Amino acid sequence: MGLSPSLFWLLFYLKKDLRPEPKYLVSKTFAMGIIVAPLAVIAQWSVRSTALYFNSAYDASSSVVFFTLAALIEEVVKFLAVRFVVLRDSEFDEPLDAMVYMVVAGLGFAAIENLLILFQTIPSGIDSTIQILLLRFAGATLLHAVSSAAVGYFLALAWFYSHHCAKIITAGLGVGTVIHLVFNLILLGSKGKPEGFIISTIFLFISAFMISSLFRKLKKREVADLIRAGVHN
Repeated sequence: MGLSPSLFWLLFYLKKDLRPEPKYLVSKTFAMGIIVAPLAVIAQWSVRSTALYFNSAYDASSSVVFFTLAALIEEVVKFLAVRFVVLRDSEFDEPLDAMVYMVVAGLGFAAIENLLILFQTIPSGIDSTIQILLLRFAGATLLHAVSSAAVGYFLALAWFYSHHCAKIITAGLGVGTVIHLVFNLILLGSKGKPEGFIISTIFLFISAFMISSLFRKLKKREVADLIRAGVHN
């Protein structure tokens, strides 16, 4: 059950890829998204512990600074999953691959989050577990896919502007962090009210639509470059 939201969005997204990536590399990237998740937990725990050390009255649950750093940490960790597995692989041979693999890594990361949270809710009964699963299906799981896709778009841009690679990827991590942060702040501000979930979900779908538009523009640019290269040859 914990894996089902990530697997659903993974299959949904991969079906839109007209040039499917190798299954072994997709599987490795998804698995790496799971494997690197503890790095985010350790980093977030370190940030919280450091803040508590300097300020005993620190409350992470209401700190925008902590939520910002926590979101940034998760986006960096998901990017590292792709960097470890994909970027040096020969199958990474076109810019659009960057978005595909970032989404896959993000869904792997979301999968382990879902598993851990569902284990905590099981004692509350099957009804509570299913309710949490459904909320995460259209919430946190989709969030990781969307924020990772944003990072992937900038990673794809870095393909075209390799001399500004570090700056572009840093900007991408910033955009992914902002999407992640806004989603979390909407839920935090709603204090568990249904309106918060509705607004945050609408925000995710708007973000997904905008990133899809960027994806299509990037695809047109890649095709145009291929045509120009063919004419030149």
